[in-house]
Amino acid sequence: MSNDARTDHDPFVDLQGSPEFDELRTRFRRFVFPLTGLFLAWYFLYVLLSTYAPGFMGTKVFGNINIGLILGLGQFVSTFVITIVYVRWADREFDPRAAALAKTIGEDHR
Repeated sequence: MSNDARTDHDPFVDLQGSPEFDELRTRFRRFVFPLTGLFLAWYFLYVLLSTYAPGFMGTKVFGNINIGLILGLGQFVSTFVITIVYVRWADREFDPRAAALAKTIGEDHR
C-alpha cells in the first residue's frame, strides 16, 4: 500500500502540531485522567473490600441490605454520575473548542 495521494501540505498534521490543538488535548487530559483515576481507585477499593473484608461487606445496614450491596450499587450510580459530569463538561468546554478547530481545518482544506 502506498501513499501516492498524499500531498506535501496536510492540514490535519499541521493542526496536530498547533498550540490550539495542544491546549485542547491538555484540557481533555486534565479533566479525564483524574476522573478516570478516581473511578478506578473507587472500583479497586470495592473489589479489594469484597475480597479481603467479607465480614465488613456483609454487615447488614437494614433488612437484607448490606454494605457490599450498597457499595456495588454505588458503582453503577458513580458510572452514571461520571457520564453526566463528562457530557456537561464536554458540551461547555471541549466541544466548542474542538468545533472551532474543525472549522479551521475545513477552511484550510478547501
